[in-house]
Amino acid sequence: MSLIPYALARPFLFKMDPEEAHELTLDALARTQNTPLDRLYRQPFVADPVTLAGLTFPNRVGLAAGLDKNARCIDGLGAMGFGFVEVGTVTPKAQPGNPKPRMFRLPEAQALINRLGFNNDGLDAFIANVKRSRFRQQGRLLGLNIGKNAATPIENATDDYLIALAGVYPHADYVTVNISSPNTKNLRALQSDEALDGLLGALTARREELAAEHGRRVPMFLKIAPDLDETQVKVIAATLQKHGMDGVIATNTTLARDAVSGLPHAEETGGLSGAPVREASNRVIRLLREALGPHFPIIGVGGILSGHDAIEKIRAGADVVQIYSGLIYKGPALVTEVASALQQMRAS
Repeated sequence: MSLIPYALARPFLFKMDPEEAHELTLDALARTQNTPLDRLYRQPFVADPVTLAGLTFPNRVGLAAGLDKNARCIDGLGAMGFGFVEVGTVTPKAQPGNPKPRMFRLPEAQALINRLGFNNDGLDAFIANVKRSRFRQQGRLLGLNIGKNAATPIENATDDYLIALAGVYPHADYVTVNISSPNTKNLRALQSDEALDGLLGALTARREELAAEHGRRVPMFLKIAPDLDETQVKVIAATLQKHGMDGVIATNTTLARDAVSGLPHAEETGGLSGAPVREASNRVIRLLREALGPHFPIIGVGGILSGHDAIEKIRAGADVVQIYSGLIYKGPALVTEVASALQQMRAS
């Protein structure tokens, strides 16, 4: 159990600008990880192993990508009890992202809106940080999430993904292909039938080359949006299977605002995460499970703020789950709560 209850830290952090609070927290984690000071946020680890895509996940709770875009705090975040941590999204070249302010809290709805826009220090800095981390040596899993630069025309997007895949491949337990952020112009167009077919075809061909070069086959997952209809989900499911992708992460943030209408910041441009995206995410997970059959790996993410929320994700069809906004609202103890709830669910 952490030495400082998050309930004491949260009011201080919530008085700050959301992005400033985010950066302050990451700086503190980067400075204290792998030191005795990590007891300030360390949580008990719940062992609940499950095998997916040829990988043994030490438990069924992971950190979603987006919180640690530059992979600076892998070990600090890992100390919170995650079985797997996903960092990024990283793009081949460094980029500043969208103009500030670009992150907003909606505490009445336990939600966040962000339009960060893949702000990151680029592939070389990202890989250097990954190589310094000790998380994988502890038997935990590390996912590396890749995207395209904003300046790269959408018709050349595949080139960016291929560069990023080759860069992260030797250092990843799995690679996530992010085509579902709403904050990079036209990115979600890559979810369409023909574009997705071309992208995944190129990536899986390159993966085979990299597997031969490095002597191991790294699983690739696709991260998709919640704002998809049933037909779109079925097309994506078929394309995943056609190209031998290893799993799907459902879902990213939503553009819908129905659940937060009238709240301060509700009309800000960007992706909405937290409690309001829960049911949309669960709907997509149910559709994916129906289309993909019982054995295709699905990582469920979106609106998990309690152990019960995580159980709902598993019942919808997810095999494991990830959290992000829940960590902002509930703190590190949420990781243990969710991991324990899922462990007990499986035992019952």
